[in-house]
Amino acid sequence: MKSTVLLVEDEDDTREVLSAAIRRAGYRSLSARNGPEALVRAREADPIDVVVTDVVMEGDDRRGLTLMGELRAMGIRSPIIVITAFADVEKVKTALNHGAAYFIEKPFRAPELIDAISRVLAQGGHVQNIIHEALVRANLTEKEITVARHLLEGRTNDEIAQLEQNSPKTIKQHVTQIYFKTGVRNRVEFVRMVFAPLTQGNGRGG
Repeated sequence: MKSTVLLVEDEDDTREVLSAAIRRAGYRSLSARNGPEALVRAREADPIDVVVTDVVMEGDDRRGLTLMGELRAMGIRSPIIVITAFADVEKVKTALNHGAAYFIEKPFRAPELIDAISRVLAQGGHVQNIIHEALVRANLTEKEITVARHLLEGRTNDEIAQLEQNSPKTIKQHVTQIYFKTGVRNRVEFVRMVFAPLTQGNGRGG
């Protein structure tokens, strides 16, 4: 039985191109141009195996995030692939809190989305798999891994210090080491590095 993918994208040309690519890859593609339409599709389809949604839709720069919460409230637990800009750490944090499985960064090519869908289906949609693999590759200490996870959740150094009962200075030192070991300069680059398998971003995906 074909896996069903719900694609939510407000740009008509992009939606048509990606939907066609999803079908060519052997999946059943359901598409919606906005949040309300996506909710209708979700109610009609049984089951939905993967949801793909843009964050910015119809002038609302958080509509995709709101949709994630609405889908969860409906009882839909399918993994969600979020199309977003990693420069916006706050949106990444919110998406993670809403159960995002993977991220893909604009601009991207359709084959990259198909690869993301196949990875989600193969790995059960657990974003923690990617996080764990990236942090292990960086040879971080146990403490640095803990701090790194807080960084990915969007917490400030002061918030991390309170949670870990350390001084802000100590946390800053850990953050500096994390960035050094992972070869990045700031949090935006760190988030990109962690999700690098799905953030090639070369060319446009329609």
